[in-house]
Amino acid sequence: MSLKRIWILFVARNREFFRDKASFGWNFLFPFLIVIGFGLIFGQEDKAEYKIGIFPVQVEGKISKENVIIPRKLKNAKFVEFIGFKSYDEGIDKLKHHKIDLLLQTDNKDFGYWVSSTSPKGHIVEKIMQVNLIPEQIKKHAGKRNEIKGDEIRYLDWLFPGIIGMNLMFSALWGVGYIVVRYRKNGVLKRLKATPLLPFEYLTAQMLSRIFIMMFMVVVIWTGGDLMFSFDVKGSFINLLLVFLAGSTSMCALGLVIASRGINEELTSGVINFLCWPMMFLSEVWFSIEGAPDWLISFAKIFPLTHMLNGARKVMNDGATFYEVLPELSILLIMTIVLLTIGSFLFSWNE
Repeated sequence: MSLKRIWILFVARNREFFRDKASFGWNFLFPFLIVIGFGLIFGQEDKAEYKIGIFPVQVEGKISKENVIIPRKLKNAKFVEFIGFKSYDEGIDKLKHHKIDLLLQTDNKDFGYWVSSTSPKGHIVEKIMQVNLIPEQIKKHAGKRNEIKGDEIRYLDWLFPGIIGMNLMFSALWGVGYIVVRYRKNGVLKRLKATPLLPFEYLTAQMLSRIFIMMFMVVVIWTGGDLMFSFDVKGSFINLLLVFLAGSTSMCALGLVIASRGINEELTSGVINFLCWPMMFLSEVWFSIEGAPDWLISFAKIFPLTHMLNGARKVMNDGATFYEVLPELSILLIMTIVLLTIGSFLFSWNE
């Protein structure tokens, strides 16, 4: 093995990436757009999660709570937005298409309402409405309200490691798996085979180059996101970087397995998408799968992204130490070794 040959390939691959301004720019712009979008959507503390349609009204559209003719308790309910409609037909059409969660008639004293039996949100809004119409002397005996002890975690603080992880996943699988297959198809690998370069040296250089780029992206994206939204990191930044490094290495190794054979870019693209989308949903990038069937939760653990995000959120949201994330780091290391072994064994310059 020659470290000099690995270094030459490492430098060449990095120059290729940084000179491709379109790919370089998009790799940084895409996660920023997602963070900004989710920040605008979920950054408001009193953002409305449920929509109640009101009819009849003179002017359609969003109505301020002060102008709604309904009981005061319901009017002051948090996380509820009121949408006005001139007629029943317009409101019921929106309800059928799940544009609103409940339709309320305000021109009679009974406050008749309609709700879709297939809408989970509709069921919750119905309960909200019923609870807020209960007289106060009865409702005060309904239960004792307790506050959460300790600091609450913002949704953005929980989501941001997922966005970073998703970006690393795409960068690893497309930047390693797809690129190597393209090189094979274009005959680049065939020419490299005629040199003293060993497959292990080539794969090592490819992986190290991509890991360097991914860590660079993590630092830049994290810094930019933190300047905009001031993320609350309870643990050590070093531990957080270690988790991202271990996860990036493992996903690059997975990309090398994809790249080990094949000259068909279309098939490779399909394989990468086949892996990315289940990984993105089951690894809790956007939402938790808590409460899902046990077999599905167990299945999600075969993905390196799952363990990377578990470790990153432990450090960021719970202040976990190095020893507390050691299980995730160990699993990622084992995955990396297994995947690298498979990729090296299957790798071919031509096929």
